This record gives sequence, structure tokens and C-alpha cells, in this order.
Amino acid sequence: MARMPSAERRRQLTEAAIRAMTRDGVAGTTTRSISAEAGVSLSVFHYCFDSKQALLESVIAAITDHSVTLVLEAIQPKATLRETVRAGFQAYWDHVSAHPGEHMLTYELTQYALRRPGFEHLARRQYERYCDTYTELIEQLRDHMAFELRVPVRVLARYLAAMTDGLTLNHLVLGDDRIAADIIDMITDHVAGLVAGDGTA
Repeated sequence: MARMPSAERRRQLTEAAIRAMTRDGVAGTTTRSISAEAGVSLSVFHYCFDSKQALLESVIAAITDHSVTLVLEAIQPKATLRETVRAGFQAYWDHVSAHPGEHMLTYELTQYALRRPGFEHLARRQYERYCDTYTELIEQLRDHMAFELRVPVRVLARYLAAMTDGLTLNHLVLGDDRIAADIIDMITDHVAGLVAGDGTA
């Protein structure tokens, strides 16, 4: 087994855990199965993660980053704010469509953390991360496109996190891409309508 820096090994094990948990569920995934998925010994796993809590925290951060990175790349300023926002939503939705099991896992991780004493803060951190990400995206756009909002940034960030979270779960249950696209258009129109002053919608 090739030696690699511990941070890189942690990333390798985290991605292996995501694959194993997507396939077998959170409760059905063991340290042994994650180690096997990553092709490392169990001792390597325990060297990188001293607890399941540490592993789950790393998994939640990584699985969020998968879709966030795509959105950050897609949400470069376009001709109008609406086009810009719509492109960001589409990048996220393309990831949902391509990796439904991974998004299903995010809900399972939330429920697992909420039901397990001592792990509740992981669920809170997961949803705070969603809100922080939207806050970053909104402020980035505001700086580049020079607009003002009719509502506080943090309120809009929480709203967007709630909308995409609910839409994703609804799609995983009902699986209607056409309706999802219509809802994304509606959310996009709403966001564009929250621009005040001289902001270009």
C-alpha cells in the first residue's frame, strides 16, 4: 500500500465512506467495509479517524462540497441576475439528477445524527453549512453585480437552503423532472424580484 499524507488519506477514506453509505446506508456501513472500499487496512482507518463522529463530520462536509463546488463554478455573473441564479440552480440540479443516491444519503445522515445522542450537533452543522454556502454565494454575486436586496442576506440564504432542500427530497420521492424545473424557475423569479434599487434582474 502506497504511503500518502494523512490529509489525503482522510479524503480517500471519506470518499470511500460516501460510496459505502450510499450503497449500504449509514447504519449498515462499518469501519471495516469503509476500509475495504478504500483498499486500506483497518488500522489505517483508525489512524485517520478516532471516532465515528469524526468520520461523519468529514462525510457531511465532503458530500456538501460535491454539489457546492459545481454551483460556485456555474454561478459566474451573466447578463442578468436571473440568468446567473438560474445557472447556479441548474448546476445543483444536474448533480441531484446524476447522483440521487448521494443526495438521499444527506437526509439519512441528518436523521442518523438527530436520533443518536451526542451526534445532534452534526445535523445542526450540516444545515448551518448549507446556509453559510448560500450566504457566500449571495455576497459573491452582490459584490460582482452591484445590487441591493430587499431582505437580509442571511434570511435569503436560509430561504434558499430550505427551498432546495425541500425540492430535492420531493424529487427523490416523486421523481418528476418537469415539475422540478418549473419550481426552480419559480424560485429563480422570486430571487430576482428581491433585488432593490438599480440591480439588474
